Amino acid sequence: MARACLIPVLLLAAGGCGREATVLDERGTRTVILPGGQKIRVEVMTHPTDMMRGMMFRDSLAPDRGMLFIHGSPGNYPYWMYQVRIPLDIIWLDEKRRIVEIYPNAPPCLKQASECPSYGGNQRALFVLELAGGMAAKYGLKLGDALIF
Repeated sequence: MARACLIPVLLLAAGGCGREATVLDERGTRTVILPGGQKIRVEVMTHPTDMMRGMMFRDSLAPDRGMLFIHGSPGNYPYWMYQVRIPLDIIWLDEKRRIVEIYPNAPPCLKQASECPSYGGNQRALFVLELAGGMAAKYGLKLGDALIF
């Protein structure tokens, strides 16, 4: 009798594991809806340490994924690619979530930090979105487009 009761409990536990993995995978993320209706899942960075680390040391970024940096106030925020291993599209958005600047295919920089150039930050922004290199063009993103998140 004990075995018969244990089997349903194990099946429930196993079924729950898959769902929890999905939930944990999405912790700290949100959906961003692009002007064409495409949805991407982004990691949200608000803590200064997380914002400094960003995409460092990562070997890939799926086409439907990204990283969203939320700054405390609007300002000019240049970004760099120190220890980032893949090209990224860097997109600056104002407080109305409209694109004010795009730097496509920022190249990786595995050199000394002092040798890595900065990109963008020429327009006041509150948010910065990083996508895999080439995705801004693939999604047709352009200055003035509004994103929903």
